Amino acid sequence: MKITEMCLYRSVFKMNVTSVEQINFHHLRYFWAVAKDGNLTRTSARLRVAQSALSSQIQQLEEQVGNALFRREGRRLVLTEAGKIALVYADEIFAAASQLVSTLGRGRQAEEVLRIGAVATLSRNFQESFVKPLLEQPCLRLCLESGALTDLLLRLENHEIDLVLANRGPGRELNARLRCRRIARQPVSIVGSQRRKGFRFPKSLANVPMILPGRESDIRLAFDAQCEQLGVRVRILAEVDDMATLRLLARDTDALALVPSVVVRDELREKVLHEHCVVPGLFETFYAITAERRFEHPLLKTALARDEQDLLKG
Repeated sequence: MKITEMCLYRSVFKMNVTSVEQINFHHLRYFWAVAKDGNLTRTSARLRVAQSALSSQIQQLEEQVGNALFRREGRRLVLTEAGKIALVYADEIFAAASQLVSTLGRGRQAEEVLRIGAVATLSRNFQESFVKPLLEQPCLRLCLESGALTDLLLRLENHEIDLVLANRGPGRELNARLRCRRIARQPVSIVGSQRRKGFRFPKSLANVPMILPGRESDIRLAFDAQCEQLGVRVRILAEVDDMATLRLLARDTDALALVPSVVVRDELREKVLHEHCVVPGLFETFYAITAERRFEHPLLKTALARDEQDLLKG
């Protein structure tokens, strides 16, 4: 740590018991909200607090810690060095408070609540395989919802959900308080509603209409790279983000579809769809993302310890 940063830590947050008791956490929460928004007017409207009152309470906090926490740059409020340090502490304080309410609140309930967020493009079959054993738990209420990865990670960080299931790595969206682990990986196949004799990968793909995952999909990116490397040009009939829709189009058209086998396992079993080949070296990976918590949800450890094949077999 730099010497200037150490001095700031000492001057801003070197407190004895008496000074800690004097900290007004109401003021600290207002500072925290403005720091997240970077705009006093917007925060005032969101919190339904007069802008003058909001500004006054932040000023009182600044007087208490002995440092300016914001500086103005045009219409924006930018954190000073002391403000950045204060934000780190505020993040930890309010995250701990949220954990306290969530953890102890569960003890007051007659039923256990587990909240899982799943990326909207994630296979419904995989989601069912993951949650099915949880539904056998007595006194459990499962809340399963879908959304964009960025939104789900924000809710996870705020302890509004306990787990995020995703089929792509979070990359830069993953911050230091979140943990990501691979829980399953499966090959990707080319399937179709009609049998095709003598199908050979990649030659049989040339100029054949295909239904492909959307361009943001890891599967699609890897498939496009393979086609480029192999010199194969496919005719794209449709690009579909939602796996459930992709499955329906594969079933109800004559086009070939690039899809993980777990998505269409029922159709393959019932011979409604036929697997023409497993694409070599192409996989869909499933991730479980959790928040670092002092008190982890008691069912998460069990849910995440399941065997990979058990998760995929359905």
